[in-house]
Amino acid sequence: MTNCWRGTFLKTVLLFMTTCIAYSASAAFAQAQVLDPDSPYQGIKSSSVTYQVDLSAVVTPPYKCKVLKIWMPIPPTDAAQEVSKSVLSSFPMKVEPKIGAEKTYGNRFAFFEFHNPQGAQIVRHQFQVKTWQVHWNVDLAKVQEVDRWPRAFDPYLRGERLVPKDERFAQLAMAIVPKKTNAAQDMAKVMDWVNSTLVYSHKECSLQGSAVHALDKKIGHCSDYHGLCTALGRNLGYPTRIVYGINPYTRNSPSHCKLEAYLPPYGWVAFDVSETQILIGKIQKDAKLSDTDRIRLSAAARDRLVKGFRDNTWFLQTRGSGYDLEPPAKQKAAVVRTIYAEADGVAYPEPDPANPEQTAFSWMTVHNYSADRQVTNPFQDWRSLEK
Repeated sequence: MTNCWRGTFLKTVLLFMTTCIAYSASAAFAQAQVLDPDSPYQGIKSSSVTYQVDLSAVVTPPYKCKVLKIWMPIPPTDAAQEVSKSVLSSFPMKVEPKIGAEKTYGNRFAFFEFHNPQGAQIVRHQFQVKTWQVHWNVDLAKVQEVDRWPRAFDPYLRGERLVPKDERFAQLAMAIVPKKTNAAQDMAKVMDWVNSTLVYSHKECSLQGSAVHALDKKIGHCSDYHGLCTALGRNLGYPTRIVYGINPYTRNSPSHCKLEAYLPPYGWVAFDVSETQILIGKIQKDAKLSDTDRIRLSAAARDRLVKGFRDNTWFLQTRGSGYDLEPPAKQKAAVVRTIYAEADGVAYPEPDPANPEQTAFSWMTVHNYSADRQVTNPFQDWRSLEK
């Protein structure tokens, strides 16, 4: 090999290696740019509905309470909903709320502090929200694998007291998904397992998004279903979170949560596991349907679930779980459904007015809504699956 040829060969190898390194770095950079937990929802929006919302909480402090603190979520404006005409107030004591955002997920709260309250106090939020029906139409085969998630996703991959990452949950996740494929297909298996295992109940629920309660008891309500899905997803290495919101129509308890998983290239995708289970149960019990229709509609409900769907009879209030409020409370909030309250530094227990065995409450929601048009909850009427 001549010196001239050898020099040309070495230059070619060096150029090839430099190009590979540059390509690898640029690809990693591009992925890091695309993988953003703050990216807007990418689903297809349709069928908007605008609600006038009047949401209050009546909080009864204990006798001779010195300081009553109440954190009330302020729903965000994002790609799936628009919030406007916000008015905050309190009664009978007039307190000017402070607006702050907690640091982990960016949830915003109106903070009310009552000194020496005498009797029940009301905090009230009146606003307008325009929300859309959102379909992601996730193609399970097209979801991209991620070798390493950017640090910004740490809050959605971490273990928490009620959403653990430990040997017990890791073994269960591996039993459900013996061989990982991609986040969408594996989370579909998780949701199928949860819906085949858990029984829905307001009598035996944690009200805190507890995966521990769900796994121990095999019973619970929406937050337990989605807390368990969140824990299993994180133990598989996929960013997942609970999102809490409001169903703006007449019901005992307006709060309801969903599951969200980050599925590149679709970003955050919403799933309602518990409501899909309930809808399939209604389909199976409908005597007017033929056996063929029951099979077809149940499959359609499951297909809508795993492809990602958010209804327009719900709007978002808070994202995430296990975070410090702003200003700080005495303890982390597991989840915030409608309010979080403390009396002299002691957290108030969560009430569940949908539980017929609960008749005494430390606080209670009072709510009223009006929509700009008639709308049907697609989780209560199976005919939405025919469209």
